[in-house]
Amino acid sequence: EVQLVESGGGPVQAGGSLRLSCAASGFTFDDYAIGWLRQAPGKEREVVSCIGTSDGMTYYADSVKGRFTISVDNAKNTVYLQMDSLKPEDTAVYYCAAGQMVVRPADPYEYEYWGQGTQVTVSS
Repeated sequence: EVQLVESGGGPVQAGGSLRLSCAASGFTFDDYAIGWLRQAPGKEREVVSCIGTSDGMTYYADSVKGRFTISVDNAKNTVYLQMDSLKPEDTAVYYCAAGQMVVRPADPYEYEYWGQGTQVTVSS
């Protein structure tokens, strides 16, 4: 059974930091790219970052470049999203998702498996 389990969300003040974790199981981890996506109330789901688990190539949305850092621990089948200099507009439910043939990392439909999400709330 494919599982993607997010953790690390919560409330934080603007300017603060959080680190999200995504623990994956039930599929060949190295064959997939792992993305972090978010959805705020009333807004479409957007991809904020993605990493190739085998080659380490990364993608960042313009809105998070320079503030968020994605990384992978292949030994633990876990992907992290370090979020620094958080802003109120970063408030959303954050999901990790896995895609085997991710050609357009910014496209949410490229990802086949999804976690349940973790809430991030940034207060001003």
